[in-house]
Amino acid sequence: MTQSPLMATAQAAADAAEKVIRHYYEAGVEIEIKPDSTPVTRADVESEEAIRTVIRERFPDHGFYGEETGQSDIDADYVWLIDPIDGTKSFVRRYPLFSTQIALMHRGDLVLGVSNAPLFGQRAWAEKGQGAFLNGQRIHVAPTTTLEEATLSTGNLKTLALSPRWADLGALVAKVNRVRGYGDFYHYHLLASGSIDLVLESDVNILDVAALAVIVREAGGVFTDLAGQPLNLGTRDALAAANHDLHDAARVCLPWSDAR
Repeated sequence: MTQSPLMATAQAAADAAEKVIRHYYEAGVEIEIKPDSTPVTRADVESEEAIRTVIRERFPDHGFYGEETGQSDIDADYVWLIDPIDGTKSFVRRYPLFSTQIALMHRGDLVLGVSNAPLFGQRAWAEKGQGAFLNGQRIHVAPTTTLEEATLSTGNLKTLALSPRWADLGALVAKVNRVRGYGDFYHYHLLASGSIDLVLESDVNILDVAALAVIVREAGGVFTDLAGQPLNLGTRDALAAANHDLHDAARVCLPWSDAR
């Protein structure tokens, strides 16, 4: 499969990060707590540095926004968005639901994504206009069009749970066929490959979902924030669906919907 120079760079960066992650997963690593009360380890920092090195060698004029090493050249036409270990809490507790998220934004438009979960055994990727792939196989969303047939997966929901809008989520839950909480990268991989139909989260960072948004869209799905708006650097929530019919139906149940 021929890859563009941008995708080849993202894949090489994911490979470099995976080597670091596997080393520390097997050897163990000390945990520190960041000012926002989330954990960080040497594995997070060193894997992000490995990603940055690969990208800088090939595209020195590109910008970079990393979870651990911050922003540089953020006003460049191309900006890489990196979360080296999305799911550090899983990583340090030694279960495999964590991933490396690598996305590329071109003038505000997300155009490429790689989501690599090395210990889980899944790597998904997509580039705008080129389709979506999981472990080398082309993937597509499901044809489900009604909430009554749909499987919904929820992720982080704390902000929503603490708000008056919690009851609106209950209205959506009552309408769908099935609810699970696969979480992190995994429910987006399931959505893009046609195994579930909706994903909703109220507490995310753009670095967590940028790559996954490209993958879901290239698999034929829809990915916005809860207000139905395109993702941007300030995005803090997400609603992904297999198609516009499901996305619209879900938004009718939610307080951000224009249809209410």
